[in-house]
Amino acid sequence: MIVNVGGRTDIVNHYTEWFLNRLEEGSAYVRNPLFPHKVSRCQLDPSVVDCIVFCSKDYRPILPHMHDIVERYGVYCFYSITAYGTDIEPNIPDIDTSIQTLLELSRIVGSERVVWRYEPVLLTDAYTAEVHAETFDRIAAQVAGHVDRCIFGFVEQYERLKKSLPGFVPLDRNGKTALAQSLGSIAASHGLALQACCETGDYRAFGIERKGCATLATLGRANNCQFRTLKHKGLKPGCRCFESRDIGAYDTCPSSCLYCYANTSATKSLENYRQHDPYSPLLDSTIGPDDVITDGPQRSLLLHSKQDALFI
Repeated sequence: MIVNVGGRTDIVNHYTEWFLNRLEEGSAYVRNPLFPHKVSRCQLDPSVVDCIVFCSKDYRPILPHMHDIVERYGVYCFYSITAYGTDIEPNIPDIDTSIQTLLELSRIVGSERVVWRYEPVLLTDAYTAEVHAETFDRIAAQVAGHVDRCIFGFVEQYERLKKSLPGFVPLDRNGKTALAQSLGSIAASHGLALQACCETGDYRAFGIERKGCATLATLGRANNCQFRTLKHKGLKPGCRCFESRDIGAYDTCPSSCLYCYANTSATKSLENYRQHDPYSPLLDSTIGPDDVITDGPQRSLLLHSKQDALFI
């Protein structure tokens, strides 16, 4: 089983204490976003969890604990560092702090387990294509050799962006192609592998790969293990990643990034964060009398599971 820590909210940045408590207890509960009284129990025992996929904009809270986690679990770490300042990402560290944290994370877990995410790529009057190229070059020069690769993706241009992002400039196909070419050229100059995430455009001519961000082959190579060959549907349209169990919850991230798809309201997310109980099995609430708890599907996906290894 692959466990996702960061798809619905930045657990590493804001809920590390809760996450560590869940690992200690051996399970996390997840409330169904569409049917709130349906709760699934996700076992976090290393015998069934083949890899924990982390996604975060700030790994500082969990760095002191990563040695212990890596000793028990396979891990793969996506680290998002973008060009934006506090006008778009109000509660995210500055670029230099983020780079230093990424380098420390890479020293702990190994460069093959760290991926730099430069996304979402969006344009405003302040964040032009030229600004993106300059910032991408600045970050790439420092993280190349310390990450497995870089992944970029253009922002989903939903209607809310026009209101939440002052000076938002929609990107057409030609604009995306030109920017992808620029990023591809910069990445190549630093010997950095670059790939696109869930993009309909084909940028392979610029040295940009088209493949899943978290495939079983990728996770297995990073953690020196082999997964079975299994069919999957991806996590969303255009996605080639293997399905994972997300233990987070929507509307709980106090980072308050203006482009965020997982928060419907910054006020609501901050309130949920303030009411959070780090000792609850649920990230966003507690178990109520009307909740129905079931065990979700959970099993090792390795070619030779950890249980099998006991008898080999």
